[in-house]
Order: sequence, then structure tokens, then C-alpha cells
Amino acid sequence: MQKRRLGNTDLELTTVGLGAWAMGGPWLYGWGPQDDDESIATILRAMNEGINWIDTAAIYGHGRSEAVVGRALKQMSRKPLVATKCGLCWDEQNERIPRLKAQSIRTECHDSLRRLGIDTIDLYQIHWNQPEEDIEEGWTEMARLVKEGKVRYIGVSNFDVEQIQRLQKIHPVASLQPPYSMLHREAENELLDYCGKNQIGVVAYSPIQRGLLTGKFDQARFDALAPDDHRRFSPDFLEPQFSATLELVEDLKKIAGRNGRTCAELAISWVLRRDEVTAAIVGARSPQQIIETAPAADWELSKKDIEEIERLLAERDAKVKSKIK
Repeated sequence: MQKRRLGNTDLELTTVGLGAWAMGGPWLYGWGPQDDDESIATILRAMNEGINWIDTAAIYGHGRSEAVVGRALKQMSRKPLVATKCGLCWDEQNERIPRLKAQSIRTECHDSLRRLGIDTIDLYQIHWNQPEEDIEEGWTEMARLVKEGKVRYIGVSNFDVEQIQRLQKIHPVASLQPPYSMLHREAENELLDYCGKNQIGVVAYSPIQRGLLTGKFDQARFDALAPDDHRRFSPDFLEPQFSATLELVEDLKKIAGRNGRTCAELAISWVLRRDEVTAAIVGARSPQQIIETAPAADWELSKKDIEEIERLLAERDAKVKSKIK
């Protein structure tokens, strides 16, 4: 499986990584019920498919995702690279609390190491830039964790260029994790260019837009989502975006089909077409899902396919705008 170096680090990531968000089970931004044994089987299968890294976060299921990853790691003789995140905590009522104070960061790191059952986190990331006035304090503590050997490299998720520049003055930013897909291209405005010029790795999340771009989503599947699945309340799954996207996907299936690929592979490969993107985080809840997406790591879209996709995306955007008016 193709690998790319993450920015200025010595980490070589397969261009498709496994995302463990849904493995956290029910919580504020959960995906409904999830069987832990199924999650572990998915992780093991992903590694067998050649994927060499996994991305999780403490907030996913309030520690459950990390704990599940930790259980899977114990079953492996050859361990993958592990990326996790900090800065989002929760209280006894499971209320989400953004927190970037130094002591909190240190406590979170120790808790993540314990749940994961490892001595060092390969990539430790600030999950969100909140509270913004504390990003320097949190980053400074993360730099201390690097010096102590608890963390190898540190990065950020959901930050803008100005915020990254503030942190660069304290310690090098190894990577940025932004949302990036055919439906959400905001990263192209400034972030990708900045990261490319400054040798900051880019690990894109939600490349298949939470399942919408897999070619398997329709109204019936939406109606069958668990009541606590966060996608029920996401604008991407509501009108006018939803129906316009489903129409787009029908055309994307044709492009994927003539290449002997799945629609999900097409969406991932499209994200990886950008040289600035090191890798894409692809979430999975079952072994079959990762089997259907992992091959995207070795597919390079043709110029013709990219141009056709651009046309289809423009048509989809025009439909959405006309319905909003």
C-alpha cells in the first residue's frame, strides 16, 4: 500500500488510515450502537489489508474508542502507528467540555496512554481550537510531553492558518487534520497551500462524508439510522443538500464503475489527488467496510475523471443554491 511521509516527521503513513470515531458507540456525536468485538475485528482486518495507522480520540464515546483500540493492539504482534486527540473532556453528566489548560492536557495524555495500553503516542493532536485563548498553553504542554517521550509528534485538528502560525512559534506543528471531501472543500481555500509550503502534513477526515459518498446511502438508510446517530441532525443529510448529493452519487458510481472501483474508493482517491494531503482517515464499523475502501490507497485518478468530477460537483452545488433561493 502506498505511503507518504507526514510533513517534516519520520512517520510514513499509508495513504488510507483507519478512523475509530464510530467505534466509540453512543455519545453526543456518536453513530448509534456499536459492538466492541466487531470494532476489534475491523481494526485487525484493516492492518491485514496493509493500513499502518489508526486515528482515534479521547472524546469518542468518552474513552470507549481508545479502550477498544487498546484491546485490539494487545492482539497484534506488529503494532500500527497510533494517533489520538486531546482538548475535549466530559463531566459526570457526559457534557462535552473544551479544555486546553496545561494540567488538563497532561492528565488527558496519561489517560489516553492507559486506555491505549502504550508507552508513547505517535501523533497527539489538539482536537478543536477551543477555548481559543488557551491554544498556546495547551500546545506548550504538549511540547513538554514530546520532550518527556510520552508523545512523538504533535499536530492540530480543525485549526485555521492564523492559529497554526501562533503555535509554530512555540513548537513545530507536525500535521493538520481538516475536514475535506467533495462536499466540503474549504481546506482548498488557504489551508492546503499553507501546509504544503510549510511542510506540515495533512490528514483529511470525513473523505466519504460520513457515508454519503459511498454509493450505498439513500432515504431508506437515513430513515433506519439509530435515533442517537448524529447524522440525523447534520445539514449534509437534510434538504436541499441530501437529495442533490444522492443525485451526484449516481453519476459518481458510473465513473467508479468504469474503473472497476467502488464509489467510496473514488471519493477517497479524489481527496488523495492533492499532493499536500498525506493521507485520508477512513472510518469503518465492520471488516467489510474497510475491505471496500482500503484499495483507494493505490488508485490515482486520471485527469479525465477529475475534470468530469469537477463538472458534476459544480452541477450539484448549483442545484443546492437554486433550492435555497
